[in-house]
Amino acid sequence: MSTASLRVPVPGRAAARRRRRTGTTSPWLYAALVAIVLFCLLPFYWMVVTSLKSPKAVFDNSLWPRHFSLANYSAVFGSQNTFVYALRNSLVIAGAVTVIALLFGTFAAYALARLEFRGKNLVLGLFLATSMFPGVAILTPLFQLFANLGWIDTYQSMVIPDISFSLPLGIWILASFFRAMPWELEAAARVDGATKAQAFRMVILPLAAPGVFTTAILIFISAWNEFMIANSMSQTKASQPVTVAIAQFSGASQYDQPYGTQMAAGVVVTVPLIVLVLIFQRRIVSGLTAGGVK
Repeated sequence: MSTASLRVPVPGRAAARRRRRTGTTSPWLYAALVAIVLFCLLPFYWMVVTSLKSPKAVFDNSLWPRHFSLANYSAVFGSQNTFVYALRNSLVIAGAVTVIALLFGTFAAYALARLEFRGKNLVLGLFLATSMFPGVAILTPLFQLFANLGWIDTYQSMVIPDISFSLPLGIWILASFFRAMPWELEAAARVDGATKAQAFRMVILPLAAPGVFTTAILIFISAWNEFMIANSMSQTKASQPVTVAIAQFSGASQYDQPYGTQMAAGVVVTVPLIVLVLIFQRRIVSGLTAGGVK
């Protein structure tokens, strides 16, 4: 009897061959991925193309500008617009929201993940419930409250509401990350003589850096793109962030809508976020998938 007739098929290899034939190499999968990528990138591509057209050719539907022009970008940073100050305001607001939300979110997530107390799951559910509450429902009472306090046209009138909406997301991501970390690391630090605060600061936080970094990026993007509350709380150009400043760009005349200028400002605002996500995409993916597999 030949050795070829004595060969027994390995189940794992046969299953892998079936997966390769029917699953991952399917052309429909690649077609779906290409469709998703196009759906996400085509609006941004059209925004870039429109920003590079001259004001007279902004309604030209060609997929590539026939004559490149930087007039829209010159108008964005021109003297009639205060876009540079709006960028500064957005950076201050988003940075403050990120730092404060991370500070409180890290301690709250650690307590929810590590400590055992009655009603822990209820507290976490309440955090998620607050993030689902529509912001427009509290816009009027917030405006009245901040008006009574004299906070209209100030940073705190936009930072505090943004924190209330960003904090539940940060707590949820960080709690999942802390929950996936082994208890033995903290216990070993305590055996070596470290206090709870020292073990948290010197052992837990460095290991939780991917989750903290991911949460910081998501909170920063959320605060950077916020428009509804900022539009109500900022009445003058001195405190307006970029989202409000873009919406209030004026054209050459009363009935002229500056589409090209708005597209150019949108590119200026969006490109730094895209570059930031592309540079740190591995950290973002590792932070979001932490806790999914133990």
